[in-house]
Amino acid sequence: MKKRCVFLLTFLFVAAAAMGQKKAALKIDYEKYRLDNGLEVILHKDKSDPIVAVAILYHVGSGREEKGRTGFAHLFEHMLFQESQHVGQDQFFKKIQEAGGTLNGGTSFDRTIYFEVVPNNALEMVMWLESDRMGYLLSTVTQDAFVNQQDVVQNEKRQRVDNQPYGHTSYVINKLLYPEEHPYNWQVIGSFEDLKNATVEDVHKFFKKWYGPNNATLVVAGDFDDARTRKWIDQYFGELKTYSEVSDPSPRPVALSATKRAYHEDNFAKSPELNMVFPSAENYSKDAYALDLLADLLSDGKKAPLYKVLVEEKKLAPSANAFQSSLEVAGTFRIRARAFPNKNLSEVEQAIKEAFARFEQEKFTERDLARLKARTETNFYNGISSVLGKSFQLANYNEYAGSPDFISEDIANTLAVTTDDIWRVYNKYIKGQNYVLTSFVPKGQVDLVAEGSERFPVVEEAIEKAGVGEEVMESEAFEADKLESSFDRTVEPPKGPTPEISIPKIWSHTYDNGLKIYGIEHRELPLVDYSLTLRGGMLLDDPAKVGVANLMTDVMMEGTKNKTPIELEEAIDELGSRINMFTTDESIVIQANTLSSKLAETNALFQEILLQPRWDEKEFERVKEEAIENINRRKVSPSFVASQVFRKLTYGADNILSHSTLGTPESVAAISIDDLKNYYDKNFSPSVSYIAIVGNISKKDAVSTFAPLAKIWAAKKVDLPDLKMPEPASKPQLYFVDVPGAKQSEIRVGYLALPYTHPDYYAATVMNYKLGGSFNGNLNLILREEKGYTYGARSGFSGSAYQGPFVASSAVRSNVTFESMEIFRDEIAKFREDISDEDLAFTKNALVQSNARRFETLGALRGMLNNIAEYELPFDYIKQEEKTILDMTKVRHHELAQKYLDPNKMVYLVVGDAATQLERLQELGLGEAIMLDADGNPVR
Repeated sequence: MKKRCVFLLTFLFVAAAAMGQKKAALKIDYEKYRLDNGLEVILHKDKSDPIVAVAILYHVGSGREEKGRTGFAHLFEHMLFQESQHVGQDQFFKKIQEAGGTLNGGTSFDRTIYFEVVPNNALEMVMWLESDRMGYLLSTVTQDAFVNQQDVVQNEKRQRVDNQPYGHTSYVINKLLYPEEHPYNWQVIGSFEDLKNATVEDVHKFFKKWYGPNNATLVVAGDFDDARTRKWIDQYFGELKTYSEVSDPSPRPVALSATKRAYHEDNFAKSPELNMVFPSAENYSKDAYALDLLADLLSDGKKAPLYKVLVEEKKLAPSANAFQSSLEVAGTFRIRARAFPNKNLSEVEQAIKEAFARFEQEKFTERDLARLKARTETNFYNGISSVLGKSFQLANYNEYAGSPDFISEDIANTLAVTTDDIWRVYNKYIKGQNYVLTSFVPKGQVDLVAEGSERFPVVEEAIEKAGVGEEVMESEAFEADKLESSFDRTVEPPKGPTPEISIPKIWSHTYDNGLKIYGIEHRELPLVDYSLTLRGGMLLDDPAKVGVANLMTDVMMEGTKNKTPIELEEAIDELGSRINMFTTDESIVIQANTLSSKLAETNALFQEILLQPRWDEKEFERVKEEAIENINRRKVSPSFVASQVFRKLTYGADNILSHSTLGTPESVAAISIDDLKNYYDKNFSPSVSYIAIVGNISKKDAVSTFAPLAKIWAAKKVDLPDLKMPEPASKPQLYFVDVPGAKQSEIRVGYLALPYTHPDYYAATVMNYKLGGSFNGNLNLILREEKGYTYGARSGFSGSAYQGPFVASSAVRSNVTFESMEIFRDEIAKFREDISDEDLAFTKNALVQSNARRFETLGALRGMLNNIAEYELPFDYIKQEEKTILDMTKVRHHELAQKYLDPNKMVYLVVGDAATQLERLQELGLGEAIMLDADGNPVR
């Protein structure tokens, strides 16, 4: 007997009320019921688009593991994508993508979640897939599958931890903060020693304990038929067996009897970093809400004491952050300062304590607190602006707060925090309390560690021993019996009729000064999202001073003619709005997101930023110094180095597009504030600008909103450069950048290809899809799924108004660099020759069906408008792209592959450990390797 309850969930957002303004309300209907096997089901209808999101949240993460048996939860996150009793190897991704959907999963300390977003005609297929891996997985969890996914997981660790500066920080902090038996003592990714020693029987037992329907919530959100969906849920999930009873964990807060200090010499870091971590409160507790706001008061904005002391006065670091991390059974309050090079971390620690004293002395105002709450309201609306976002929230609240109803209580709890609450948690958790202090310093710079710190043992993987799959223990054969079903689950359910795609109504208007505006009215939420794009960006930089355009967007946010930096920052926050600027290769963008009720005030600030820059000398010097430090830090990331060196090799050193928008330390150091003023005077003009606006606003109101700007902003002539592109190469060439000790090799293969405006550009993108445009691309299936060499491999074209590159890329285990490069070369060559009927059908289905997902969020709609404006596309260009897909034949595919994929003329770049990998690469026949430095210059 199923238990059914129907709720009408109403959010009352009172941040505005806290500032003396009218409350906003949002109603969301949902139904919740429970199957006999314990699976809790939540249905939420949203007919805005013909799509549906499905999320299954299992109440299990690494925190459910035991010491000596870690990494199982994260491993299962991977294994559930492989196959199940009735669904073949690698079919989960293929079937969802072929239906036009997207999917993924994630594991944390407390949860594992899987999700799909698909056109609504594929909902039954998703029910079939998800139920099969929930109830019929274990017969496919064999020793071979176990070993393969261990390799993939270890590659993920190399990419995200071992090969990154400060990658081991969380490991060190958690080992010091939590006792050995505490569930947060180990990392989510687990110990590879534990995985190596585990048997298949061990992981089967873990799955049976935690992955049953009685330990999960299923959410279906979007445009679906109620009766059919309930029927499918009952059919596919109703017969699944419950493995064992489970209970929710109780809070396990920790206390430190003394402050603990440790340091680590980091192979990749170029600047020292200090973390100060206090034990705090678990998620959804009253104290957690106050701690969240305390973190903002301490570090967010120019009035914040951490900023004023560490950044502005003592100039120890370009930034300092505080944040509360609330997990299910415990929490932490963390302060992080990544200092400038050669700064002693003892000084940083003392500066943090001085900032605490400043906070106690100067305090904060009710206005400061209300400003943060206003921003919380807008962020909350943005967080539920998609059906996937709603499904995540409903599932989380159901599992960890007891009911989806908590979605309204959650925001209310934040908005109810008082000044007294802030001071209470500050005194309880921070003032005078013990903490964990970590110092991560560049290799060989132990003189920078905070006083009293001891070296923490971090085990670094030896490159020659890479590959846990090669070292896995032999275990006795163990197999799980196949399970019976009441119906034939081997039969994939048919999809319904393809939903009709309705392109949103687009409007445009041109003002007298030449400024163009494009818009889409979208009334679901009380939000407006818009941007103003100025063509030019880095293209208009002086080649000797690359970085001017990038500094522009930072400095222009530092106050206006009539507002100091602090006044501008507070004015934006008090509205609960966001305004930011950024620079790309070919544009400068000002972007805003606001409640529709605050649009007029937000746009007044937006216009003030655009037309009345402050040109603050003090802020300019600070921003410039931070930019140089940012460049230096990025240069130690093998991924960043690979991407930048590849740009230089494909465009040539004399082409402005060979540079990063950031510039170089030398070019930025040479920039003066007069260079910024000159750039502004010459290149900021409505003649090269357009506005894209979406959300809760009509054309009439939008045109009226920007009319004052158009009236006072005079046009001028701005000439965009005509860039000379290098001649194509006649042969392949191997390049190598040495990163001693790198645990992975970053690979880039490709050459200069097409501009976005080329008639073949989109067709070439379609052609590439099965090679490397998705998870089921050939490159990823071989390098990740078959070989276990990498966490992922992709390829694609990235043209703009100018020619852009074709590039295939991956980060692979160091000791398979040769084999991986060989696969890239050979698979690209093979792909030129033919595509099977099945693969062509997969490509066409995946790309056409995915159009149903293209119009859901405000960001997606604004992106569509930007494409139309930037490349002067027709309003229905998506329909034209659809025709290109449908018209693709094997002959046309072959023609495109032959024309635009030639591995015998490509650049082959490796960024990795030369001592162990370079010699064998010479056997590839790609020419003698040319050694380059991290800037792409030859090393002699």
